[in-house]
Amino acid sequence: MNMTFTMPALGPIMPEILLVCMAIILIIVDLLDPRNRELLTQLTLMSALGLIALLMNQKPAISFGTMFIVDPYSIFFKVICLGGLFITMLLSGHYLKVEKIRQGEYFSLMMFSVVGMMVMISATDFIVVYLGLELMALSLYCLVGLLKRDSRSTEAAIKYFLMGGFSSAILLFGISLLYGLTGTTGLADIAKYCNETNIMANPALLTGFVLVLCGFCFKIGAAPFHFWTPDIYHGAPTSITAFMSVAPKAAGFAVLGRFLITGFPELHGHWDSILAIIALLSMAIGNIIALSQTNIKRMLAYSSIAHVGYALLGLLSGTSEGYSASMSYLFIYGFMNMGAFAIVILLCSSKNRRESLDDYKGLAKSNPMAALLMLIFMFSLTGIPPTAGFIGKFYLLKSALAAGYTYTVLLAVVFSAISAYFYLRLVRYMYMEEPQEEFTATYSPGLKAALAISTTGVIVIGILPGSLLDWATKALIGL
Repeated sequence: MNMTFTMPALGPIMPEILLVCMAIILIIVDLLDPRNRELLTQLTLMSALGLIALLMNQKPAISFGTMFIVDPYSIFFKVICLGGLFITMLLSGHYLKVEKIRQGEYFSLMMFSVVGMMVMISATDFIVVYLGLELMALSLYCLVGLLKRDSRSTEAAIKYFLMGGFSSAILLFGISLLYGLTGTTGLADIAKYCNETNIMANPALLTGFVLVLCGFCFKIGAAPFHFWTPDIYHGAPTSITAFMSVAPKAAGFAVLGRFLITGFPELHGHWDSILAIIALLSMAIGNIIALSQTNIKRMLAYSSIAHVGYALLGLLSGTSEGYSASMSYLFIYGFMNMGAFAIVILLCSSKNRRESLDDYKGLAKSNPMAALLMLIFMFSLTGIPPTAGFIGKFYLLKSALAAGYTYTVLLAVVFSAISAYFYLRLVRYMYMEEPQEEFTATYSPGLKAALAISTTGVIVIGILPGSLLDWATKALIGL
């Protein structure tokens, strides 16, 4: 394969190059001048988004042979990942001071993790997919364990590392089977081979496909590969939990979508049944187990499992309407989940992290603005109009119903109704219970900005969803 490293060839990966360079520089800056780390990080992210905006107006570009592509599909998901990191940076300032986390490695590791996600999103070859995935995962393992004095954080990091390594082994085994049978690791070449072969008559090829699918489902936290999610979300620093609930999931969905659409389009009549089972299991396990949770981070962890199930409804439909609905939902989910975690961080203090649901009793009396914002995010996660969450679920259910998955949609509606209990229970605690303690929440400038962005996204998209849906639909054209 002929790979040229001229400037035109490197143009498509300039955002990734910028982030890698600045991640390294941040480590040096942390030693020399620790005062400007947060500002430097935010400027870097804004610059990376600017570079992606420039690529958005150009034709799809291929680099490193045919292994890396920048097209509207990849740009859409890169915006989600960078946007998730930007909001995380805004809400991290207050939290890092409370938990006394050193900022240099924190910001640097988060940048490296996003670079891994962006490489995954643009990868058209399994080798590049795996490189990006491991860069993302290794950075997240370190970030989860940053609370060195907290045994929960250390335990979560060890669990995540062990289970992540096990899932990577499954993924690699599946990739090796596909490579051994097709002679290639490129998704387009694998699709060409499968079009010329009856994959259902080839157990080894089918096994490779299933193993790769299982590996990706672990990365997005779909049931029955979800078992790592609650403990890791609970033990990780809250700002990292917020980041992990949005950006890695978006990257995982991007790779999964490209894998199914580009690599195995002819098998839709078979893998749609597998996805339907995974989606229903995710919705069932996530929503039902969340009913018994008394810790808000664990509740939101099971909630994220359920929302993965909702997002999978668009993929299993196999239509452009379904894919665009899933993409839009992931974009919306970023706003409402980041906003919910921002409130959790807002109430956190050095003396009390206030992660129990009981800590939210009477919040409307002691901190009415925080209670109002959390109410908006809970309504959106439930899917109550006119929030963005309602729009997202509506188009997902509509696409699945149009594709003929009537019973799956009916069960999804039932599980969504179940979710209303634990979301609205928190609202009841805030507005119908007496406060257990009086405290003053500190709204740092970063937290104010993060809450403003999240709230605006939830409300504006809920009222005017057309632009987002059009963008998601156009992003699918090249794919």
